[in-house]
Formats: sequence, structure tokens, C-alpha cells
Amino acid sequence: METLGDDGIGIGSGGESDKERQEEAEQEAALLRDRLRLSVISMASSHAKTLGMTISEPVVACIADLAFKQAEQMGRDVELFAQHAGRKSVNMEDVILSAHRNEHLMGLLRDFAQELKGKEPCTERKRTKKALKNENKVQEPIEMLD
Repeated sequence: METLGDDGIGIGSGGESDKERQEEAEQEAALLRDRLRLSVISMASSHAKTLGMTISEPVVACIADLAFKQAEQMGRDVELFAQHAGRKSVNMEDVILSAHRNEHLMGLLRDFAQELKGKEPCTERKRTKKALKNENKVQEPIEMLD
């Protein structure tokens, strides 16, 4: 995976740490790709077995690679949506927005988000009427005596 402005030239130990981080990220991506491939093989084999069919390994590998590339693209899109909104972290709206090309998926994600919101404990304290009255009260100017 290549990043913008990464020409492999570093100044002092900073370039080495960037290179090390990039290698570490590539190793992590390879590990995730392998795990996804194993999961896809397991799911495809199980489903094919229930249907009384067989599925070839190249087809399963292709499906796994496509799924991984799709997940990578979705991750980049979600990150860009958060950056565009001026945030450093991704929220549920970014994920829903990333599914804009697939209306069915977007509907499922919205339903899931609503389900999660329903299960969240209420962390905000409700303001009492007394507190609201105090906020709405206009303060009168104070006269200073000399």
C-alpha cells in the first residue's frame, strides 16, 4: 500500500520508522487478507455442501480477494468522509454514507444504527424546568457605585 508523498527517502531515523511502519502495515494487511480468505473458503465450502455442490479454489480465492479490495476501498471512503466533515474519527453516519451506491445495504445499515441507538444507555442528563428557566432569564445590568 502506497501513501502520497512517500518516496522512500527519509531524514535520519524518521525515514526508517516510516519505512518500518509501512512494512508493519503491509504485514498486517497480508494477515487480514489471509484470515479473510480462510473465512471465505469456510463459508463457501459450507454453503456449497448444503447445496450438494463443489466450488473450485480459484473461484473462492477470487471472491476473497474481491471482498478484501472492497473492504479496503470502503475503509478509505469512510476515512475521507470523516476528514471532509472535519473529524478525526469515523462515526456511523460515515459508514452509512459509504454505502450510498447500494440502497439495500444503506437501508440495512440505517436499521442497524437505529437498533444500536436504542440499546445505548442514555448518558446525557435531562435538564430540569428550573435549569431551563435560569438559562432563559435575562440578567439585569449591575450598577456600580463610586
